[in-house]
Amino acid sequence: MVLSNSVKGFLLAFLSVLAVSNVYIFSKAALAEVSFAQFGFYWFSFGMLWIFIYGYYKKIFKKFKFLTIKNYAVLLFLGIIDIIATFYFFKSIHTVTNPAIVAFIGNLSPVLVITFGFIFLNERFNKIEFIGMLLAIVGAFVISYKWNADFTSMFINGTQYILLYSVFFAINGVVIKKNISKIDPIILTINRTVFLLFFSVMLLLYTNDSIEIPQKALTNIFIGSILGPFLTIIFAYGALQYIPLSRKAIVDSTRGLFVLLGAYIYFGQFPSVIAIIGGFITIGGVLLIAFGKIRMNTSKQ
Repeated sequence: MVLSNSVKGFLLAFLSVLAVSNVYIFSKAALAEVSFAQFGFYWFSFGMLWIFIYGYYKKIFKKFKFLTIKNYAVLLFLGIIDIIATFYFFKSIHTVTNPAIVAFIGNLSPVLVITFGFIFLNERFNKIEFIGMLLAIVGAFVISYKWNADFTSMFINGTQYILLYSVFFAINGVVIKKNISKIDPIILTINRTVFLLFFSVMLLLYTNDSIEIPQKALTNIFIGSILGPFLTIIFAYGALQYIPLSRKAIVDSTRGLFVLLGAYIYFGQFPSVIAIIGGFITIGGVLLIAFGKIRMNTSKQ
């Protein structure tokens, strides 16, 4: 049976969501036992191993010689953005008690993608997208707001890190979508992993942390590294070759539900009712954004 490009794209997007949902769980477990430097060193060392084996199998390395100076400039820019975004991503997972909260508030990314598109690319958005953006913002506020706190501590600790990584991941998504037809997804994945491993090694040397870590943490990192630096990125970049970012966002919006289930199974944690309500509001907002974008694209045809 031959699958259409649309089906391939949605299937790859769904696989990326399953993979990244488990990243939240295994990285949370590992970061409870090791430092950021130790975590990054092993996480991206394993990730480098998987992607290099896959790249060799796919005979991807010979494609590097066909990249232009402009392509390498894009890779450099993405590498720097990836370092900042990924640092704050794991910082938020480490800080926020329940990783499902991180996933739900992270649904602000599509709002930021549209905002950046409007500012820098002169893209427009319709009423449906605007309503979706408002819903996503309201949902994130409901989740992160501490209803019994005063003005000086009104948001849960870690919200600032989620907002920061969402901004940089949004920039990353816009740049990748513009260059995905020119730079192979595997090359993008190799580039990301190289930059993140280099940063982790430098951080390990700076902090002078030991490379010896507990066996349980190493196991969690080993499993997470297959899902995160390797499968999630391969599937996500692959999906963008077949479907628009707006359609991928439909699938991505369900990520919080899988993280919610995983956190309950692995840690026995369950967010408050108000946080779950806020999470579903953000999902509804992302879905409206995606459908609004699809409707806009359809009307242009």
